[in-house]
Amino acid sequence: MTSTSRDAKKSIKIYAHVSATPEQFALRLQGEVASAVDPECDVAIFAINPGAGIDNATIELWRQFDEYQTPRMVLVTVLEGMEMDFDDAVLVANRVFDPVVTPYLVLHGESGDPIGTVSLEDLTTKDYSTTPPTEGSCDSELAELVKDFQEEYRDHIMEMEDGAFAAGILFPALPVNLANGLGLDLVQSYLDQLPSRS
Repeated sequence: MTSTSRDAKKSIKIYAHVSATPEQFALRLQGEVASAVDPECDVAIFAINPGAGIDNATIELWRQFDEYQTPRMVLVTVLEGMEMDFDDAVLVANRVFDPVVTPYLVLHGESGDPIGTVSLEDLTTKDYSTTPPTEGSCDSELAELVKDFQEEYRDHIMEMEDGAFAAGILFPALPVNLANGLGLDLVQSYLDQLPSRS
């Protein structure tokens, strides 16, 4: 019988162009940088730097995973002062990978830098510029701004059964900033959905 537990060691493989700092993702997520498909891994994480795009080698690795139905997720680095952002990277991922879902959108501070997330599931917010991060909920203006994204997300999720991510048929795209920890807890919540190794 399988169970889900953050205590169980999972085989996490990180795939990315060097511009997306795969070694740092591997360190923070207790994974391993890989350059070849590992059919035995529990999850394949594809990290993207929006400013650099997605190189052909990374696209080919994603496609090679198709025959194994390995759980996959896309992590997008959201950094201060980037011209390209999370939305741009998601558009590219949709085009060169498979359709991805965005359970969370990025919230920007007054300076325009990414500081938090908003959940399209329940419109809760999390501000990572505070320690610890501050949780809240959307005001009416923000709720209206993300309304179309929320409807699109819910339509996509309604077509899926529970466990779709662990089954390798739902591919979440999540914003992550390793400097302030933005999104790392969201990544962990998906990793916790994976069956533990016995």
